[in-house]
Amino acid sequence: MKISAAEFIAAAATPGEIPRAHLPEIAVAGRSNVGKSSLINRLTGRRKLARTSQTPGCTRGLNFYALNDRLGLVDLPGYGWAKRSKQERDRWKTLVEHYLETRTTLAAVLILVDARRGAEEEEQMLAGYLGAAAIPCVWVLTKSDKLKRSELDARIRELAGFPGPRAAVATSAKTGRGVDDLWRCIEDLLAAAVTTKKSGTKTGRRRA
Repeated sequence: MKISAAEFIAAAATPGEIPRAHLPEIAVAGRSNVGKSSLINRLTGRRKLARTSQTPGCTRGLNFYALNDRLGLVDLPGYGWAKRSKQERDRWKTLVEHYLETRTTLAAVLILVDARRGAEEEEQMLAGYLGAAAIPCVWVLTKSDKLKRSELDARIRELAGFPGPRAAVATSAKTGRGVDDLWRCIEDLLAAAVTTKKSGTKTGRRRA
């Protein structure tokens, strides 16, 4: 997809602040230091669309972006070792689960995984949660430029062994590796969501 227009729409720290849905959406999830903002910027060709920081846990709510007035990207709060209080992390969990379980325009979730670390407990739990909720998802390896080809292939095979998400797409926000492949994957996910909607298949999500 060639991005001719990309803009920040809204930030939501509570369920009541989530903007009304009008575009199909792809959510981006991952650990606090996985490189979500950098990948969003590389995907959209906008260096400063999503805020990047040296401090993990910078995304403290849901951030909504519109691309070409055709697709929405939603940056979810990072999880893992972000230095935030348990109370704040619990608020994030409630907010994210509300969004995932009620957003009928949500087409899929990209589960970002640091290629050097692989899928840890949080990523595996998220994949299981999305599978139980019938929400399509795909593994996306970030920082793949940090691994040798043989190491990266082994990581992709490892992720293929987990049930649920589609096969991994290896990317690098630094070099641009895999960005075109990821866009093709996103296009497939959007097409599948349209087909599901036309067929009337129920996903269990409430309308929002």
